[in-house]
Amino acid sequence: MVITANTKIAAILKHHPAALEAIISLSPKFEKLRNPILRKLMAGRASVSTASKIGGCSINEFFKKLQPLGFNADDTVPIVAEEKQQAPDFIKSLTPNDIVILDVRPVIASGKDPLNIILEQFKSLQPGQVLKLLNSFEPMPLMLLLQKQGFNSWANEINNNLVETWFYCKSVANVTAAAPVTKTSMNWDEILAKYNNRLQTVDVRGLEMPLPMMTIVEALDGLVAGTALYVYHKRIPVFLLPELAQRKFVYRIKEVREGEVHLLIFNT
Repeated sequence: MVITANTKIAAILKHHPAALEAIISLSPKFEKLRNPILRKLMAGRASVSTASKIGGCSINEFFKKLQPLGFNADDTVPIVAEEKQQAPDFIKSLTPNDIVILDVRPVIASGKDPLNIILEQFKSLQPGQVLKLLNSFEPMPLMLLLQKQGFNSWANEINNNLVETWFYCKSVANVTAAAPVTKTSMNWDEILAKYNNRLQTVDVRGLEMPLPMMTIVEALDGLVAGTALYVYHKRIPVFLLPELAQRKFVYRIKEVREGEVHLLIFNT
């Protein structure tokens, strides 16, 4: 395969799966590619040129690392600048008074879930105002959740540690708070026994947000009929619960200890 600075990482991985380890060896920042969810998101967007900037390595280092796997580099092809998605119309005419800024990075760093803080901030917006959410990643689960409540959103990556996500809705009167969580393991043992030999498991305790929810949702997409999903988590995933209700899934939550929560998710 002939590759250039403009070749997408996804195309390289598709052509030769062993390229994954070769790319990861270039920089510790590529370790996240081991997660299949994040790999699917990043690899489809990033070219060799973009990935080299993220990893702090040169394009030639990419080429040399991939050469033993049969990739032939063409360094004569000019680098094509990757276009950023243009800001939507609702952002272009804003004044400073129209923008409410909420930085949730400290909340997440403390190990807490910022969902209710975010939704309370939405409720305080005045007509015509937008919320600019500051985070270290694109909050896709939140964007999907609020889209169902009538919000338009746009995420703009400023750098590797800062993503600005803009939310706008003509009316914020119908914004609903996160559903209260019933902290009970009622019927847990009965349900666990029912699915004893028909459990699929996923462990998201070591993943950074928003990967836990994305990993669980992908697992549910592939859940075999008649089986249940057993999830090992660090906290009650309040972002996930409305999505489960939307998908007609039933769940049970068992708080094992501080920092460890188990979930059983199944169809009735």
